[in-house]
Amino acid sequence: MSLYKNLFKQTLIYGLATVFPRIISFILNPLFVYYLPDKSKMGEVSVIFAYLVFFNVVLSYGMETSFFRFYNSEDDKKKVISTATVSLFWSTLGFLGLALLFRNTLASWSSINVQYITYTIWILTFDALAIVPFSKLRAERRPMKYATIKMANVTINLLLNVFFLAFLPKLVTNNPNGFLSHIYIENFQIGYIFISNVVASLFTLLMLIPNYLHISWKFDVVLWKKMMNYGLPILFAGIAFAINEHFDKILLDWMHVPMSDIGAYSACYKIGMFMVLFRTAYTLGIEPFFFSHASNENAQQTYATITKYFVIFGSFITLFVIVFADLLKHVLVPNANYWDAMKVVPLIVFANFFLGIYTNLSVWYKLIDKTKIGAYISLVGAAVTLILNYFLIPTMSYYGSAIATIAAYGSMMVISYKLGQKSYPIPYDFNKIFSYLGLTIVFSVVSFYIPVLRNNYFLKIGLLVVFLYFIYYSEKETLVRIIKRKTK
Repeated sequence: MSLYKNLFKQTLIYGLATVFPRIISFILNPLFVYYLPDKSKMGEVSVIFAYLVFFNVVLSYGMETSFFRFYNSEDDKKKVISTATVSLFWSTLGFLGLALLFRNTLASWSSINVQYITYTIWILTFDALAIVPFSKLRAERRPMKYATIKMANVTINLLLNVFFLAFLPKLVTNNPNGFLSHIYIENFQIGYIFISNVVASLFTLLMLIPNYLHISWKFDVVLWKKMMNYGLPILFAGIAFAINEHFDKILLDWMHVPMSDIGAYSACYKIGMFMVLFRTAYTLGIEPFFFSHASNENAQQTYATITKYFVIFGSFITLFVIVFADLLKHVLVPNANYWDAMKVVPLIVFANFFLGIYTNLSVWYKLIDKTKIGAYISLVGAAVTLILNYFLIPTMSYYGSAIATIAAYGSMMVISYKLGQKSYPIPYDFNKIFSYLGLTIVFSVVSFYIPVLRNNYFLKIGLLVVFLYFIYYSEKETLVRIIKRKTK
């Protein structure tokens, strides 16, 4: 029992460390929107962050997952730690040197201010150097230290952004000859955003520096080759994920969509990310459950039931966010200049919902040890993203990117289901699943895309009530059984 208690405790702590940064991103979005009234500046920030995500994947080149694999399989743990550390240390320093040397070329090619390029290079460097120390903490089962440093990073980032954007200009105005006037630069909001990230990443690395002081710095070439062979497929899967999740902002920039439109799209995109919080928390809790029940006689039926209830909860959250999107925008996107991109919100919510369903449907290839299939499915999703963006952006701008996102995750969901039913059949209750999905889609379209009804909250709340009643009516027998158990 203590084993399961410890597992639950570690899952909870790691889950908090994973979900907390996403919550902070919700707080940062209205802060950026409010203090970047020029949408084009928000566009620049979004494009640079998209590059950050992409290069974070490249600089780790699958070594994090490879580290866990060989740390658990090799007898000499110290050799795994030192080999992974040496590999990432020198590859990161090589990147730092080349990137700083060619930063002016990168700035010219990307049309991004060279100063912002420099900040981005340092953020990427500090984050890459923290990969193995963080992995070591997880491997040694030290979740409290891991979570504390992770949450400290995002907290420092948040506090510095609040200070630089909200308080520093006022403090300098009230005391123009004070010390703070020396660090204040007018119209430097984007720079302050990235300085906040640099400081937070540097702090994190400093907290992890002892890991670099207590290793042997020995490099095992044979082990490294095995780690690279294991990690490279994960690199391609990570690149595919980065393309699906963030590359649309870069493509919009490449295809000459105005930065102001990219800024509006990125800001409103965040409203659709409510489903990400639900999906992330759910995934952290459910994946250990999937594996622990794999040997049970009725495992497939259990997975089918879990998927159905994920769809039920996800459908309600999806409909709730879409129904109240025009109220949520006042909190998450507190600037009317950005609201012309609100039309993408339902598509992004549904896209993330489909990704959540895909997470459930992907259990089959994890249970039969064919995880490479997950990489192939992600690559198909990435191809859909790239192709649709290429054809839709010229005529539909960022709305085409939103359509590409929902199409990519929708295709991944369908492909995983089709392949899974051949290799590991699960008896999903598709009559009910399609009923919930279909009703959610119809009610979402009615409440959001019909102009006459969009501001009629009496009708929209009525749709939510009808949907809840439909759930109750469909699941009445199960609910009655649960209630009877509790009363016994």
